[in-house]
Amino acid sequence: MAEKRRVLSGMRPTGKLHLGNYLGALDNWVRLQDEYRCFFFIADWHALTTGYAESREIPENLMEMAADWLGAGLDPERATLFIQSKVPEHAELHVLFSMLTPIAWLERVPTFKEMVEQLGIESPSYGLLGYPVLQAADILVYKANYVPVGVDQVPHIELTREIARRFNHVYGPVFPEPEAKLTEIPKVPGTDGRKMSKSYNNAIYLSDSAEVITAKVKPMMTDPARKRRSDPGNPEVCPVFDLHKIFTPSDDREWCATGCRSAGIGCLDCKDVLLKHLIPALSKIRERREQYIQRPGELQDILEDGSAKARRVAGETMAQVREAMGLR
Repeated sequence: MAEKRRVLSGMRPTGKLHLGNYLGALDNWVRLQDEYRCFFFIADWHALTTGYAESREIPENLMEMAADWLGAGLDPERATLFIQSKVPEHAELHVLFSMLTPIAWLERVPTFKEMVEQLGIESPSYGLLGYPVLQAADILVYKANYVPVGVDQVPHIELTREIARRFNHVYGPVFPEPEAKLTEIPKVPGTDGRKMSKSYNNAIYLSDSAEVITAKVKPMMTDPARKRRSDPGNPEVCPVFDLHKIFTPSDDREWCATGCRSAGIGCLDCKDVLLKHLIPALSKIRERREQYIQRPGELQDILEDGSAKARRVAGETMAQVREAMGLR
């Protein structure tokens, strides 16, 4: 039987995940693990590129994120779940790749300039400039065929392909050239109408209880032009209706849209329908994640076992790399 093609992706450990993280990546990962040999890692080294001063927060954030992964449906029997820093082969390959990657390749990556401007970084670190090289090592050490990403990350995958191409040209064929597996990210608004983000304090978390979710959704921003109950509204400009498109079945969704346009229902009526579908969907995730939070030893064992499996695969690749480079 032919081996399944490989998928790799990772997340920085920023703590508990919210609905935007789930719909933008995690839900897709859960589906991919049935079709591919999947490697999903917690990118604790990548977290240091902009958050090196907060490194002490990483261990707790790491466990919260792992609990969210398992609560959402990632299965350690069907996917390899691991911690980046537990596999030192990532760092070794990063060093070797950094020797053959031109600085000009890194300076043209658009997200580097964006991060420097958005975060107001006056003196960017070597790690921030070079993190796409570490990302290439993350991908290629597992010889991944596909990397699920949003369109903004495509330049990083193209850089990874260029690094693989250069290595293969200089030392002989070792690495496949991975392809971006584009993930269609739905519009997930926060409770204030902006993009859902932890930094905006407008997020619905996978760990939130039904009561907390209700308290966040009830005052949620709607169509700004609908100031009174008797005013007709436009569902297409309403952040609540964006969530209806994701969670609410078509019949209930159409009832809400028709009632909004005719002023037949109020915004609270519309939100009640959303909560009827949103809360059960998230409750299943919260209940599963809570089981792991209550059993931290089991959670840690899963990550240790996954990291050991990942290291065996990465070790095989690095043996080939050293052989190709004459570094035995």
